[in-house]
Amino acid sequence: MPFPVVIALLAVAIVLLAAIYFATVGKRNSGSSGGKRKQKDRNTTLRDANRRLASNPRDHEALRTIADIYYDEETWDKAMKTYGILMNLAASNTEIEEWEVTARYGMAALRLKNVEEAYKSLMVARTMKDDSFEINYNLGYLEYRRGNIERAVQLLRHAQEAQPENVATRRYLGRALHKLKRYRDAARHLKQVVDLEPEDKESLFFLAQSYQELGQNEQALAIFTHLRPDPTMGPHAALFAGSIRMGKREVDKAILDFELGLRHEKIREDVQLELRYRLANAYMKQQEIGKALNQLAEIHRVNPGYKDVAAQIARNKELHGNTHLKTYLIAPGSEFVTLCRRMVMTFYKNSKVKIVDVQVQKNEYADILTEVETAKWEDVILFRFIRGTGQVGELVVRELNSRLKETRAGRGYCVTAGTFSETATHFVEARLIDLLDKDQLLKIFQRLD
Repeated sequence: MPFPVVIALLAVAIVLLAAIYFATVGKRNSGSSGGKRKQKDRNTTLRDANRRLASNPRDHEALRTIADIYYDEETWDKAMKTYGILMNLAASNTEIEEWEVTARYGMAALRLKNVEEAYKSLMVARTMKDDSFEINYNLGYLEYRRGNIERAVQLLRHAQEAQPENVATRRYLGRALHKLKRYRDAARHLKQVVDLEPEDKESLFFLAQSYQELGQNEQALAIFTHLRPDPTMGPHAALFAGSIRMGKREVDKAILDFELGLRHEKIREDVQLELRYRLANAYMKQQEIGKALNQLAEIHRVNPGYKDVAAQIARNKELHGNTHLKTYLIAPGSEFVTLCRRMVMTFYKNSKVKIVDVQVQKNEYADILTEVETAKWEDVILFRFIRGTGQVGELVVRELNSRLKETRAGRGYCVTAGTFSETATHFVEARLIDLLDKDQLLKIFQRLD
């Protein structure tokens, strides 16, 4: 390329670079001067407004100018104070837009967490104009916080009509509907919220609860399991996850849920107590009585009157020291029946006992029909072993009496780890049925050792 041409191209390039540079600098200087001008305009406007107020403290236009500047800048304390002055002047000055200054006063109060003042002002503002999204949403939120759930739903529905896609409105509308037990509607709103804002863990928790109430346990369990690690929602989510698993008889997994819930550093006392209580019951299902006692003892230390903890501690200590009683009350059904068969063999000394039939009713009791032969007599004997430590009533022994007739048994025994009611005792007085309570059951156990 000829040398003159190269020189010409370099000159053009230098000119272009210079143009770009000065254009950029010009824009920067323009932006900077624009910002300074804006700040200057703001300061000038405030200075002019304050000068007018110095000569006339009731100058509503100057007050409104100052209030709006502070409101736009989110200087809430100064905005609230200035709108408050305007509200007082509005009663005698029709030129003041009373609805707007009242609404903004309430909004500023809400930002300052002055909830009562915000509530009163927004209520007044709504009497002047009832179709404002901002008023309906914030009043609905406040009513939700105050526990006026029906009213909150009404206001939030009005807000939703004005802005159907507003996420915050759906959030509190869904939560309010959940509290009103309108779970299907609640789930619909909450699902849209968590789709748009997956980090909203509280709404996700409400959604899981709604699914659970609707019988959609698998969906609920998936969410509760997902929430278990969360520092805030985790303990409560673990409690719900474990409870669902207990209902599904997945005891091992339920224990893991409850244990994970208790590992959190910050747990509400009521949630912690319930986690320990249900964990103790899960341990009992697994016959891990020592672990159950540890959890019950911790509950008793914090709250001695919590549910039936004191009674459970006494009962579990006894089970811990009596293998037969433990088997009788909480072992799997097959072990319980095996124990009952062994007890049947000890009722009559020097006898020949043949077990004819065994029937188990929902793991609540076992009926064992036997043929007993001694040197002096032989007969058909029916034994009923009831699992439980409560009081056995007349209805149970009446039903046993009917079974005696069906099986043509000559005698019956009703055995429980609890007691019998007066009516049950009275019923068997003239019948061939013997009632054996816990004390007598423990004596039978001694014969097995």
